[in-house]
Amino acid sequence: MNRTRTAIVIGGGIAGPVAALALRRAGIEAAVHESHATTADGIGGALSVAPNGRAALGLVGVDRIGAPMNAIVLQNHKGRVITEIRQPMQFSWRADLYRRLYDLALDQGVAVHHGHELADVRESGTGIRAVFADGTVSEEADILIGADGLRSTVRRLIDPRAPQPRYSGLLGFGARVDGAGRPPTGDRMYMSFGRRAFFGHQSFDDGTGVWFANLPHPYLTWTHVRQTTNEEWLRRLGEAFADDRVPALDLLRRTPPQDLVTAGPMEDLPHVPHWHRGRMVLVGDSAHATSPSSGQGASLAAESAVELARALRDLPYPQAFTAYERARRARVERVIAQAARTNSGKAAGPVGRTFRDALLPLFARFATPERMAWQYDHRINWEAPIAA
Repeated sequence: MNRTRTAIVIGGGIAGPVAALALRRAGIEAAVHESHATTADGIGGALSVAPNGRAALGLVGVDRIGAPMNAIVLQNHKGRVITEIRQPMQFSWRADLYRRLYDLALDQGVAVHHGHELADVRESGTGIRAVFADGTVSEEADILIGADGLRSTVRRLIDPRAPQPRYSGLLGFGARVDGAGRPPTGDRMYMSFGRRAFFGHQSFDDGTGVWFANLPHPYLTWTHVRQTTNEEWLRRLGEAFADDRVPALDLLRRTPPQDLVTAGPMEDLPHVPHWHRGRMVLVGDSAHATSPSSGQGASLAAESAVELARALRDLPYPQAFTAYERARRARVERVIAQAARTNSGKAAGPVGRTFRDALLPLFARFATPERMAWQYDHRINWEAPIAA
């Protein structure tokens, strides 16, 4: 069998280190190349890790992650509880998960190179090299994995006509608040469908809290979002929640402008036609980006990285890429579609809000653990062999 022995991983966020760690477990040497010159310590907001994601991360050596977030309490703009949905999630700061994976990769001997922005590839009959924007060229490897996110360069190299990200109609914001001034919510995250925007918050025993907001807004690029000051965004968010009887205004007032995390436009990739070509393959958001509303972005990225490593362990890379895509595509696209439906409710207009609020109790009846098991109970059997 023409076994894969070496891999170049493009992207050092979440999916990249998980892929490198899973590949090493499969006996494949991997090096990570990250475009940013420094690490991403302290960068990014909060995220949730689902049970399926925790299981996938456990396969590469990550055990405990964050704090329990076992229920979501849905409210309307008046603060009235519509329903409580039990979902066994873990709350984590992206920076904490990133650092955990980064340190684990270094401890296991994974080479991580910074300042390597991918510009092109050189593929031959014997291997593939990465060409970086500064003119340097990587050592030759058997395959190249694109874990370079929503605006993946590897995706464009695989298919110059690959789709662009799709905007949900929402801008994302959030912050950690040191003095939340609210009683602990335990393992519950409260989420409110406001009159003009969506708001979520959770308070912890140490007096800190976290909040996030999804603001319906015409599309803005990251550059345009950053051209507006944090003070101005906090003011606009305050206007959006001014008529709602939820804790949004209080938590916004307690948020120093410098602590505001601007997530920018909330986007997804509902269908990427080509996940691989030649010696290149996609993993994580570069192949199947889902909106943050899914609560599954990091979890799906971890799952895909592990499944790709399993396939490469057992099959030559052409068959491995096909088996990996076959195992993943239907599942991830179903999650993406579900998150898109959630976003449509968050961005509803006056008439849509009326129907949404009326139908939410009905939706909650169907969001039972049994009906959500296809998402949360998914487990990867690392030891099981993969057939061509």
